[in-house]
Amino acid sequence: MRIDISDDRQTRTAETNHLPIETVDVADIPGGGQLHLLKCGKEFSIQFGRDELMGSQDHVSEMALATLTGERLGRKDGHVLIGGLGMGFTLDAVLTSWAAEAVVTVAELVPQIVVWAKGPLAHLFKGNLADPRVSLRLLDVHDVIAETPDRFDAILLDVDNGPDGFITPLNDRLYSHDGLLAAYTALKPGGLLSVWSSYADDCFAGRLEASGFEVDEIILPAYIGSTERWHNIWFAAKPAQSTPLLDVE
Repeated sequence: MRIDISDDRQTRTAETNHLPIETVDVADIPGGGQLHLLKCGKEFSIQFGRDELMGSQDHVSEMALATLTGERLGRKDGHVLIGGLGMGFTLDAVLTSWAAEAVVTVAELVPQIVVWAKGPLAHLFKGNLADPRVSLRLLDVHDVIAETPDRFDAILLDVDNGPDGFITPLNDRLYSHDGLLAAYTALKPGGLLSVWSSYADDCFAGRLEASGFEVDEIILPAYIGSTERWHNIWFAAKPAQSTPLLDVE
């Protein structure tokens, strides 16, 4: 679902179903900017300006980010880092498809997203934030990645609409060569960095390979039945027998 909102952020009528669009809440992004939580009928949308970051109706690829990562790892009892809480679909897919022994860390930059998860979006989160496997950290995911080497079996990134600093310019460092080296270092040998995107980016795939990853890219329909809109996921594997990489320009 995409809900268009006007510059004055007032309630509008959706052309598609003639239901009113309600601004449920506004969240300040650390460093500048705002996110808007909108509601149209029973559906919700999180938007940045006029761009939708997440909708409650279309989340096939966001869940695939988690399930396909687990399948590729061949084990589902490791330590997973999720960058970006969103509407909880990736988290739900991890908790549903991974083992009871798994450890799940969620890094969320915007505190109000957590308030939404426990309030107007609680029905989407299904109590998953209370799962004993889950640790929620109100930090930039980049800072969590940089904390400890050889820590994670998987890092799942869905914090922008693609491998660019869309929400905050600081996110550019996640997708830069240095940021990818940090993710490589944070992963255990054989671990996976999985990155969701609403568009293709050959340059990003090249940076992943230059950072030492073995890269596979897939495309998935943006929603069930879509034949025109596609989303991309990069699966970047740290070799099982890996050696430290030099930080080169």
